[in-house]
Amino acid sequence: MEKPNDSSPKRIRLALAGDTMLGRGVAEVLVAARPSDVIAPEVVEIAGSADLFILNLECCISVRGSPRPDPGKPFFFRAPPVAAELLQAIGVDCVTLANNHALDFGPVALNDTLDLLADVGIVVVGAGRDQTEARRSSVLSRGGFSLEIVGFTDHPSEFAAGPESPGVAFADLSSGVPAWLEKAIRSSTADATLVTPHWGPNMTSRPVKRVKRAADALVAARATLVAGHSAHVFHGVSDRVLFDLGDFVDDYAVDPKLRNDLGLLFLIELTHDGPMELEAVPLALDYCHTRLAVGDEADWVFRRFRHACHEMGTEVSIRGGRPVIRW
Repeated sequence: MEKPNDSSPKRIRLALAGDTMLGRGVAEVLVAARPSDVIAPEVVEIAGSADLFILNLECCISVRGSPRPDPGKPFFFRAPPVAAELLQAIGVDCVTLANNHALDFGPVALNDTLDLLADVGIVVVGAGRDQTEARRSSVLSRGGFSLEIVGFTDHPSEFAAGPESPGVAFADLSSGVPAWLEKAIRSSTADATLVTPHWGPNMTSRPVKRVKRAADALVAARATLVAGHSAHVFHGVSDRVLFDLGDFVDDYAVDPKLRNDLGLLFLIELTHDGPMELEAVPLALDYCHTRLAVGDEADWVFRRFRHACHEMGTEVSIRGGRPVIRW
């Protein structure tokens, strides 16, 4: 990666959110088309304090298509077109569609998703109308600082885009990080590179071995920051890696132990050398509505996050009721 020249701004502030599912029950709420019905204004304001807001969109956006014929797949997520306007209204700049729900309603719905997001000016990584587009990174700039964003998923292989077929940027991590992905990171000439993988199994409290190995490889390939998702539960932070961002909004059943109804919105100060500071905003995910966590909710989030980071040798302090990590 080329170093920015002396006249380049030194940092950028990112807001990172995890799995965002706008189908099923959330879709019903979205008919009202009021952002505050789904995301509390206070959360939107905090995300808006960042230069860029990036999340994993775990659904397609369309009125077309049919559930993919797969007897082993229990859930199919599709949001109405107004979901694109919601994402625009809450200030989202970029989404990754590299996940296991982008093709829930087939290629036609994925193509609609790409078109609807483009219509509202939201950049997409991790999926496309063919393999080349799905694997293509995107560069966003704010105040002269450029950020290259790379998205991929390690499941399912059936969703992988082909040379002439729509799908996601699939990377089989069982045998390590594939050459195309490493090349995409190493060839970046932006001030910083964010890699956002959808990896590992659901409902786990810590990353599995293959994810840890892949994280090391991504950092070795000169990723400035890695921010993963998939578990529906936030994980700890190690070096330049946020292993799992957890959930941001959904209608999911709540695990009483893992508490996937409590989460974090991550604010990251990033330079070309790496992350400088992480501030994590505790969230409460009510049914189809996300708000700031308060009282015992926020205390639980802090304890859980501090423990997860401690397991990885990362120290967490608290400032203004929010977990903070400094590099």
